[in-house]
Amino acid sequence: MEMNNFQGIGVTIPNSIMKRFALAITLVIFTIACHTYRELPKSSESGDWKSIEVPKTPQELNGDAEAGLNYLIYGDYIGSGIPYEMAKKRFGKNQDAVLKRTGENAHIQYNANVFKAANGVEVMNGNCFACHASELNGEIIIGLGNSFSDYTKSMNSFVKTLYFGVNLKYKKDSPEWQAYEDFGNYSRAMAPYIQLNQQGANPAFRLAEACMMHRDPMDLTWREEPNYKIADYPVATDVPPLWNVKKKNGLYYNGGGRGDFTKLLFQASVLGIPDSSAARQAINNFKDVYAWLRSLEPPKYPGNIDQKLAAEGKIIFEEHCSKCHGTYNENWTYPNKVIALDIIKTDPMYAYYANNSGISYWYNNSWFALSEPRSWFDMTQGYIAPPLDGIWATAPYLHNGSVPTLEDLLNSPQRPIYWQRSGNSHDYNYNKVGWKYDIKDKPGGKWTFDTTLPAYSNAGHYFGDKLTKEERTAVIEYLKSL
Repeated sequence: MEMNNFQGIGVTIPNSIMKRFALAITLVIFTIACHTYRELPKSSESGDWKSIEVPKTPQELNGDAEAGLNYLIYGDYIGSGIPYEMAKKRFGKNQDAVLKRTGENAHIQYNANVFKAANGVEVMNGNCFACHASELNGEIIIGLGNSFSDYTKSMNSFVKTLYFGVNLKYKKDSPEWQAYEDFGNYSRAMAPYIQLNQQGANPAFRLAEACMMHRDPMDLTWREEPNYKIADYPVATDVPPLWNVKKKNGLYYNGGGRGDFTKLLFQASVLGIPDSSAARQAINNFKDVYAWLRSLEPPKYPGNIDQKLAAEGKIIFEEHCSKCHGTYNENWTYPNKVIALDIIKTDPMYAYYANNSGISYWYNNSWFALSEPRSWFDMTQGYIAPPLDGIWATAPYLHNGSVPTLEDLLNSPQRPIYWQRSGNSHDYNYNKVGWKYDIKDKPGGKWTFDTTLPAYSNAGHYFGDKLTKEERTAVIEYLKSL
């Protein structure tokens, strides 16, 4: 087994664990497969809850898009991290061939930043593109949700070892320790809650829950005693593309993130910022980040599109699908409609979980909601019908990533119960539009999705079943063009 030694501290760690941690620390963003629905919080019945349109709220529209991208790839929005003199032996030998950054960031992968902590010490921590950039056909697409994350291994031992190693190398009153302390505390608090039972899923909600659980709601400082409890079973989701943010009035799959988007987008920073004072400084830069998001466009479909068939598909789509997903042309429309659970019929557990999580009460009584500009959680009992720009690139589908292709999405009887992809980004099916996969007769095996697990059912969104095979083919051809 390949091993790595942190220089000067005598801590030896397997390479495989280091690679997993390199992804884990870059979240904006795990427990036992045999848990059941009975062990999760129950939601109220949704039968009397109707679909709603999420209302628009004022947003900061005076940002600088170029400055926003620059802040994402060089910025200090995580606040603290691993002292870089300690981390660069392992992480500083790469080449950033994606973002082509300069300085120390030229020598680390695109999904992490080297920056100065508040006290001037250079540290390394993750950036947004660990979750919001992904490889497709051998190319990293910025803004595409990462469906190749693997959080099925526990990070507990590594996080504790790292904490011990930093403590061993630096004294508690040293600038290096002070630059690491907040991240050290929150990473240890987060690690027990983000181990998943499904490869490809992302535990961003769980990460935020675990970090805010130990933050004072008013000044965001570390609090040893937890503010609330977290359910044992880890509910996770697929990662939506960033280019759709500009159309949304509410973030998250249930449309529950309302109000000022700069604060909502900033939430990944709870992994390492020290307090609300640092948060206020970072929020100013997130005006620019939001401007960059509004400028982001989806990638174009790389193959040939049958324009005649796509035109037929557009007519069918606008008749059957546009009331929820909007229209797509220069004068596009998007209704921001949350569809009730008893109508959409997709796996309800994420919606139930969000409604019952202690983070909602905490957030709505915190600095985020009580200071201007306000943001708040208004959790719903449904799922928002997302914009479909660039949908050809965003497989797998549904909020939990349980359906591998658009063809399967629009023809529910053929959705596989267990499906395995290779994990190679070149294995994309441009006819069915989604990942190439093998149907398995039982769970298990790398990159095998198990739709029988709680929170990962492939049920629901049966609207395509009403179409003929020819109509579905035409709609898929049209969707390639979006």
